[in-house]
Amino acid sequence: MRALLKFSNAIDWLNSLIGRHVIWLIFASAVISSANAIVRKAFNVSSNAYLEVQWYLFAAAFLLASAYTLLNGEHVKIDVIYSHRSKRAQMWIDVIGLTFFLTPFCIAILWFSVPFFLKGWSSGEMSPNTGGLIRWPVYVMIPLGFGLLLLQGWSELIKRLAFLQGLIEDPTHKKVEKTAEEELAEAIQKLAEEKAAKANAA
Repeated sequence: MRALLKFSNAIDWLNSLIGRHVIWLIFASAVISSANAIVRKAFNVSSNAYLEVQWYLFAAAFLLASAYTLLNGEHVKIDVIYSHRSKRAQMWIDVIGLTFFLTPFCIAILWFSVPFFLKGWSSGEMSPNTGGLIRWPVYVMIPLGFGLLLLQGWSELIKRLAFLQGLIEDPTHKKVEKTAEEELAEAIQKLAEEKAAKANAA
């Protein structure tokens, strides 16, 4: 179990790292959307590429952050049943759900999405829209996202089993940390302050 817990910690570290940076994709999508709207209104110029890259970025953020959501316990639960059970009963519910529902579902998605991506990549499939983008970059997000979600599911399963054996504390206990939105706001503020400092120095 110690080796499995190290494996779990590695998965948690990976998905935490990805989750904390994926939010920049949402920011980039918002910037592109705003710029596209301004250019279209001001110069009557637009492109399907700008429209498509927005949903490419949003799809990537949604899929890549799904594992981070599971890691932080922000996924949807049937709380009317779950919350009224003892902690051990909750852990067993999670074990059953992760083993018999999440794992087979992710494996099924991977089974179908990997050939789907490979076909799009080898054929160089393009968007049917005028000025549209190549498709494989968004197709690859499906197996990547569900692959990360599958790994995180296994990590959560390991932690539940370790808790039931009395090896670790409650893995569902949330520590008070800054949200991804707060971290993004601080990062933007820091960049603005650095830019202002450089301008003043010049």
